[in-house]
Amino acid sequence: MATTAGRTHRRIPLSIVALTLAGLGGLACISPAVASAEIYQYIGPNGTISLTNVPSDARYRKIDIESARFHSTLSERELEPVIKRHSSRQQLHPALIRAVIKAESNFDPRAVSRAGAIGLMQLMPQTALRMDVRDMYDPDENVGGGTKYLRQLLDRFHGNLPLALAAYNAGETVVDRYQALPPIDETRQYVRKVLRYYRTFLVRDGVITERPVSQYAPAAPAAAPETSETSSR
Repeated sequence: MATTAGRTHRRIPLSIVALTLAGLGGLACISPAVASAEIYQYIGPNGTISLTNVPSDARYRKIDIESARFHSTLSERELEPVIKRHSSRQQLHPALIRAVIKAESNFDPRAVSRAGAIGLMQLMPQTALRMDVRDMYDPDENVGGGTKYLRQLLDRFHGNLPLALAAYNAGETVVDRYQALPPIDETRQYVRKVLRYYRTFLVRDGVITERPVSQYAPAAPAAAPETSETSSR
């Protein structure tokens, strides 16, 4: 959910810490002096993010900025256990989650878009709140939230993967308005990109063989049967 049409740029107020999160690309850009201090984060009800080294109340959560999750990128191998666990929970193929991560952040857990989307699956703060994600920089939480959200979008659009991906990129209301792929070049390019990565990963995993397909309809791998426990919107 990088820089898409229909996304509202959120102001990110910072207390004490002199950092513009979206402009500087995340906590990786904090100076050594600041990085040595303890940093706390609070996501408000409207999705704004506040960072401070002097938390004013218990809602602020400490961010472990020296954790391995702030390395510039994570390999697919490092992320695979996380991807498999969450994709299995949401009954999605791991190759699809890999494809979204590749398109969104290129496996960079620190990625921050100009619109304020954060982490591996580029969650907007409002979406993160809805998916119960407390630390958007944490790979496990971010992938879990993004996978859960994609599952909900697939349920909402009756299993139509291109529409679900378009909604992931441009927003649910935009796709609802058109009941088709929105006439937004960036969104259509995004859908094509994810589907291309998806096919590449499926071929690499030996799930399907390489063969021509429609640009918006890659061959679907065998998936776990739907159950009444899957989320719906």
